[in-house]
Amino acid sequence: MHRPETLKIDFSRCKGADEDSLLKWFVELDDAIRAPHIEGDEMQVTFALSNLTGPTKTWALGLKLHDPNVFESLEILKSRLKETFEPPRAEFRARSALLRLKQGTRDVHAYAQHLRYLASSVTENPVDECTLINVFIYGLVDGPVKTYMFREDFHTLEKAIAYAEQEDFSLRQSQYNLSNYRPTRRQETGGPEPMDLGYVFWSDKSLSLVHKRTARCHGCQKIGHYAHECSVPSTATRLKTGRDDRRWPRKGLRRGSDHVAKPRQQVGLSKNCQGQ
Repeated sequence: MHRPETLKIDFSRCKGADEDSLLKWFVELDDAIRAPHIEGDEMQVTFALSNLTGPTKTWALGLKLHDPNVFESLEILKSRLKETFEPPRAEFRARSALLRLKQGTRDVHAYAQHLRYLASSVTENPVDECTLINVFIYGLVDGPVKTYMFREDFHTLEKAIAYAEQEDFSLRQSQYNLSNYRPTRRQETGGPEPMDLGYVFWSDKSLSLVHKRTARCHGCQKIGHYAHECSVPSTATRLKTGRDDRRWPRKGLRRGSDHVAKPRQQVGLSKNCQGQ
């Protein structure tokens, strides 16, 4: 008699914590029962109870102490576990999170995995395939991948995910190759090279000489030097020393005005004397 081959699978134990997913554990449990060909409700329930730990194991042993036949089948054990340790209205929460799912900072693969998990959490009234495709495409980050997805027509979610992952991989490869790009070195030649005047830069000294030639002094109003380099005494210096070496007369005065003023003063004095 041919004996069927068996396979032992290691899988995680159910703790019943909030971050644990009972649906994922049920899938692992079914595979672990199917691999070694465990048959019979009693054997399956015993195998499932042996893989409980923490609060779930304490809860199950308490029920069995009260009623040894409380778990007549594996399906009854699963339903009691969901009623006790699954968050309230878990399916409604999963559906709401699915419909407003966005990629955010995750890559396309992690985003697709989270979408699959939320879709599998809705069991009573599953979301149709067309809605899943629309949620997946609209939740992608704006960029080349999302633009490419709108150009194609997808009939299944898995096909849309595969195309998105391929496009994301191609985009990452192109960015990686661009960041590692190095221009080729120019080969050195032995002969002279033509000079390109477009690469000639003015030095700071030459630029200062050019500006100095066109600069105007604020003191003497001459071109070719700055005010701090001017040799003509400034107005403050002339007032302090009493010297006025400017070559042009002040406004309202003419040359020799001092000599002309003296006779006028004398004439005025003589008239006053005659009047007296």
